[in-house]
Amino acid sequence: MADCIFCGIAGKSIPAKLIHEGNQVVAFKDTEPQVPIHLLVIPKRHIADLKELTEQDAALAGHLLLVAQHLGAEYDTKGHGFRVVANSGPQAEIPHLHLHVLGGQPTLGPLTGGE
Repeated sequence: MADCIFCGIAGKSIPAKLIHEGNQVVAFKDTEPQVPIHLLVIPKRHIADLKELTEQDAALAGHLLLVAQHLGAEYDTKGHGFRVVANSGPQAEIPHLHLHVLGGQPTLGPLTGGE
C-alpha cells in the first residue's frame, strides 16, 4: 500500500534500523517507545489488522508470534519478561498489522479498563 508507513519500512523506501528481517517479517524499535523495550514486528505484506487475517495466513500469524517471542527473550536482559500486544481497528494507530513487544521494567501493570 503506497501510503502505509509500515509498508515503506518493510519495502525499505522509508529508512529504519531493522533488528530482524526475514522473508515475511521485519522488526524494529519503536521511534516513540512507551516502555524501555518497545519493539514492533510487522509482516512485509500489507494486512490492515487482525480482522483481515484468514486461514491462509495461519503460518504467517504464527511466524509473527515466534519472531516476537525470540526478540522479547533477546531484549529482556533484566529478566522482567515481556508483553506482546496487537491492536485492531481504531485502536491501531497505523493500519498495518503489527505486534508490540513491550518490556524492560519489573511490571507493565494489569490490562484494565472499562467504559
